[in-house]
Amino acid sequence: MTLPKTETIPDDPESLPPARRRRARRLLAPFDPDERSTYIDDLAYRTSPTFDFFLFSLVSGIILSIALVLDAPAFLLLGALFAPFMGPVMGIALGTVVGSVKFFIRSVGGLVVGFLLVFGSGAVVGYLSSYLDVGGLYQAYLGAQLNWANFLLLVVTSLIATAALANTRHRPGLMSAARVASVGMAYQFFVPLAAAGFGLGAGEPHLFPDGLVVLAVHLTWTILFCSLALAVLGCRPLTLFGYTFGGAVTLLGVVVIIGLGSVGAVFGAQVALPTASPTVTPTITKTPTITVTPVPPTATSTQAPTATITRSPVPSPTLTATPVYALVHSPEGGGVKMREQPGFNSLPITTFLNGTLMVVLPDTEEIDGYLWVRVRAPDGREGWILQNLLLGATPAPNW
Repeated sequence: MTLPKTETIPDDPESLPPARRRRARRLLAPFDPDERSTYIDDLAYRTSPTFDFFLFSLVSGIILSIALVLDAPAFLLLGALFAPFMGPVMGIALGTVVGSVKFFIRSVGGLVVGFLLVFGSGAVVGYLSSYLDVGGLYQAYLGAQLNWANFLLLVVTSLIATAALANTRHRPGLMSAARVASVGMAYQFFVPLAAAGFGLGAGEPHLFPDGLVVLAVHLTWTILFCSLALAVLGCRPLTLFGYTFGGAVTLLGVVVIIGLGSVGAVFGAQVALPTASPTVTPTITKTPTITVTPVPPTATSTQAPTATITRSPVPSPTLTATPVYALVHSPEGGGVKMREQPGFNSLPITTFLNGTLMVVLPDTEEIDGYLWVRVRAPDGREGWILQNLLLGATPAPNW
C-alpha cells in the first residue's frame, strides 16, 4: 500500500539544524524525502495483512488447540511454526510512529480477523473435547498465565523482528531473521488466545478470561516496543512539531491506555496470575493411634464376716473418624478431572492440577473395571475421581 505523502513526509530537511541533519543521516530511514517515502511504503507493504496471514492463522489455531487437548508442548511449538508472519503487529507500530490512522486501522482490522480465527478454532476443539476424556490441561492453564520468562522472550523477539524488518532495505536477507523471530511472537499471542477459546468451548474455569487478558498484555507491550524500535531506527518525524507528530501521539496514547487497562485487570481483579493452591505441598501428619488402658479393679475390704469385692466401671473409649487425605497424581498429565458422577461419560466439574490435596469420602463405585472414589476438593466441591489417579497421603484400611 502507499501512505499519503502528507502524512509520512512532513519535514523539510534543509530547515533542520545541522546537528539534526547529521543525526538523520545516521538513521536507517532515508533522509531524502522521496527515498524516505519509498522506504516507508515498502515497510507498509511488508507488514500489511494478506490472505496467507488469515490462512496460516487458522491452521496454527487448529494445531495449537489440539496440542492443548493432548497436553503436548511439542505440538504447541509446531503450531507456532505454522503461524503466519506477525507483520500486522509491526504494521500497527508503524502506523503509530508515522501517524497514519488509515494504516493503523487497517492493520488492527487484519490482526483482529486473524485472532478471531485462532480463538474460534480453540472454541470448536474445546467444545468437542467436552465429550472426550482429556488430561489435566496443564499446558492450557500455563498458557493462560502471565510469566516473566514468556514476557522477556516476547520483548527480545519483537525487537529482533522489527530491527531485521526495518533493515531489509540494506540487507534483504534479514527478512528470514524477521520471520524466525516472528515465531516467538506468534507463540506468545496464539497460545493464550487458543487457550481462551478452548476454555470457552469446554467450559473450563479461568481459561477464557485469563487467556484474553494475557493476550492484551502481550500485544500492547509488543506494539510499544516495536514502536520504540521503529522510532529509534528513524521512522518518525524529524521535527518535534511535524504534521504526523500529533497523530503518532494520539495512536500511541490509545495503545498505552489499552495496556494499562489490561495490567490493571491483572493486579486489580487477580486475573491471569498463578494460583497458589495447585503448588502448595501439603504436610502429611500421622493419625494418632488411640490406646485404651484398662483400669485395674479396686478391692474394698470391710470388717464384715463376708468380704465383697467391687469393680470400678471402665470408661468406654469414644472413637472419632479420621479423615483420609490423598494427593492428585496423574503420571501422564498435569492434573485430573473431577466428575459429577462415577464413569467417563459423566460431565466434568473442573480440573485439579497435580499436588492438590483431596479429602477422600467413604463412597466408592466400580464401573467397567475402574474404581471411582468420591472426594472433596479444597474449595468444598465434591465429585468423583479415578482411584489410581490419587496418591494416598493418610494411612487408611483397604486403601
